[in-house]
Amino acid sequence: MGGGHSSHCEPDWHAIEQERRAAEEARRWAEEQQRQAEEAARQAREAAERAAREAEEQRRREREAQLAAERAAQAAWEEVERIRRQAEAAAYAARVAQEQAEARAREERERQERIRRELEAERERARAAEEAARRAADAAREEEERHRRAREEEMRRAREEQAAAEEAARRAAEQARKAREEQEEVERQLKQGIQPVVMPTVHELRAAKEKIQYKDGVIHFAVAGVAGSGKSSLINALCGMSNQDPNAAATGVVETTLEVGRYSNPNNADQFAWYDVPGSGTLKIPDWQYFNSQGLFVFDCVIVLFNNRFTMTDQAILSNCRRFHIPTFIVRSKADQHIRNLMQETGYDSDDEAETKETMYKAAREQFVAETRRSVKENLLEAQLPDQRVYIVSHKSLLGIVRDKSPKRTVDDLDLLRDLHNEAYKGRKHSFGMPNGANVSAHSL
Repeated sequence: MGGGHSSHCEPDWHAIEQERRAAEEARRWAEEQQRQAEEAARQAREAAERAAREAEEQRRREREAQLAAERAAQAAWEEVERIRRQAEAAAYAARVAQEQAEARAREERERQERIRRELEAERERARAAEEAARRAADAAREEEERHRRAREEEMRRAREEQAAAEEAARRAAEQARKAREEQEEVERQLKQGIQPVVMPTVHELRAAKEKIQYKDGVIHFAVAGVAGSGKSSLINALCGMSNQDPNAAATGVVETTLEVGRYSNPNNADQFAWYDVPGSGTLKIPDWQYFNSQGLFVFDCVIVLFNNRFTMTDQAILSNCRRFHIPTFIVRSKADQHIRNLMQETGYDSDDEAETKETMYKAAREQFVAETRRSVKENLLEAQLPDQRVYIVSHKSLLGIVRDKSPKRTVDDLDLLRDLHNEAYKGRKHSFGMPNGANVSAHSL
């Protein structure tokens, strides 16, 4: 500043002022920031203190709640314990009371049992006394009854002896009457040229029964007639067998029966026996001896079977059956064949319509039935025999009925079975009943 040139610069007060103002502004901003920070810190402290206070309050309340719960639990446990003690006391009291009641009941039962035994003993003594009195009364009554029966027996014997004497007198008179009638009948037959029938002896009766294996309690049916009349087929049907059955009676156009054959249905063999009698004309025996020679007098019922015509042998069988009081049935067989023959004679054609066939069948059936019944009626009248029904049958229809089937076309098949059964029942040899309904099965005949 002395000798040299010095340049003296004037301070830039404006810049300094700006710097000062900037510094002042920075200071105020810093102070504001500090103040805000302090305020925020204060608020945070307050918030923390408030949170701490609230947490402390919450812990206090929880402690109080826990204490209250513990007190309540203690009170509840004490109440339960009190109730348990009371229940135990009540149970003990009830047990004591029950034991006392059972003891009293036991004593009462023992007393009642003692009384019952005493009463039973008293009743037993009364019963014994009553029984002794009853036995004494029974003995007195029995003695009185014995005397009464003895008196009645004496009276009964006297009546029986009187009745026997009267019956002997009656039988003697009846035998004398029958002898006179038989003598008159023989004289009448001799005048008419009819050969007499010889009465079988006791030996002949026994031999005839042995021959056919006669058994008491069994109904013995004989089927008799001329050769080829269909006896075997009829018997097979009545026994529930077809002609092809291995146990069936032999059949054929030529007479196959030369000895009396015995047949039965397995379902009722202990009730009915059927006999195939040799046809007349196959044996060298006169018609008037046929009845005795075949032992027909031992049968319980005789079926007189014919096919085309009613013969003298048939008449002789019917006449002698009347003499021996043997029920008879007149039967015409092969009805289906005869009706079919009549249909063919009137122009039957197998190609005809069903309605036409049925009309022709009904007409032929009516004609055949009418002619058969008229012919038999005339033959019986000529032989001076009482009129009786003729049964028109077919062995195929009979077999169907016996096997519990329902044949579409029949004439008298069902009636024959029913009437045979009724005749057997009327004989009182069996205690079986008539089948219900219309069917007569193999279990009844």
